Amino acid sequence: MELSEPSLSNSEIADSDLNDEENTNVLEFDLYDDNHRSFIKESDDRFEKVVKALSSATRRRILHRIQNSNDGMDVSNIASSLQMTEANISAQIKKLQEANLIFCEYCSGNHGVRKISKVKFRRIIINL
Repeated sequence: MELSEPSLSNSEIADSDLNDEENTNVLEFDLYDDNHRSFIKESDDRFEKVVKALSSATRRRILHRIQNSNDGMDVSNIASSLQMTEANISAQIKKLQEANLIFCEYCSGNHGVRKISKVKFRRIIINL
């Protein structure tokens, strides 16, 4: 997953700089699969969920950890690798799931069921 953050000044992104016509346009984006095929083209609501999910440094770190694992990661392993609580990681994973950036599978573990998180997309490209 490749994430980059443009460096814009506050004056460059102020809403007051946009005219009414620009504010009414729907913002679209594409998600690409491993073969660089456009997977979906969605609406503003979907875009907002993804952007909110990616706005957290913790969630981006979780995505990178999951992406770099071969078979996904469970909450305990993610929490241990990031030195955070399992409760915090669970809450962050839920937000990533709601944004449809990861999916989870369940398998048996030593102490019950383990929730294994896996990324849905290898790269996220936002075309504006």
